[in-house]
Amino acid sequence: MMTILVAGIIAGCDQAPAPGSDLRAIPDGAEWIARGAIVYAQHCAACHGTQLEGQPEWRRRLPSGRLPAPPHDESGHTWHHPDEVLFAITKNGLVPPYAPKDYGSDMPAYAGTLSDDEIWSALAFIKSHWKASEILAARAQMMRDRRTK
Repeated sequence: MMTILVAGIIAGCDQAPAPGSDLRAIPDGAEWIARGAIVYAQHCAACHGTQLEGQPEWRRRLPSGRLPAPPHDESGHTWHHPDEVLFAITKNGLVPPYAPKDYGSDMPAYAGTLSDDEIWSALAFIKSHWKASEILAARAQMMRDRRTK
């Protein structure tokens, strides 16, 4: 039964937003978000938490000097970043221009593992958990500000 459900969810994602659209990570349908839930569970949850909670003390450096994986829920900083930045970090890892040169991070690059559509669907799943009006308003203002620059 679960296999049929998963296959049905993935098959229903043929209507994904157009490639290159800056709106691709906006939750625009239950199927797109459900596909992202599968991608997130398989590739992100081990570090960022099954409930998007991140690793404990994610702001405190580990003995290695690296930071633990941040939460992707409303308690973290993920929502502060525009869609294209979140996509680039997921696809290419935490590298310049989104991190200083030689910055050490455990965030892998998913370019060879996930398709662009899989990355966008995972981001849609994450964004579907941002519901607080203050966060949504701040994010909307940030996106407006970026468009006017």
